[in-house]
Amino acid sequence: MAKKVTNKKPLSGNNRSHSCRATKRVQKPNLQVITLDNGKKVRISARELRTMNKCAA
Repeated sequence: MAKKVTNKKPLSGNNRSHSCRATKRVQKPNLQVITLDNGKKVRISARELRTMNKCAA
């Protein structure tokens, strides 16, 4: 199992229908599993992965 590096958590809220009924929904973060140069696997968000790639270039 990959180690989770980011602190992002699922967001919760409501789905709203046209009649304004509310049902619970969850938005999960976009976590990706990547392998670092030292061979360890970590789970980071896609936004953090883009930032890492930008800084490394």
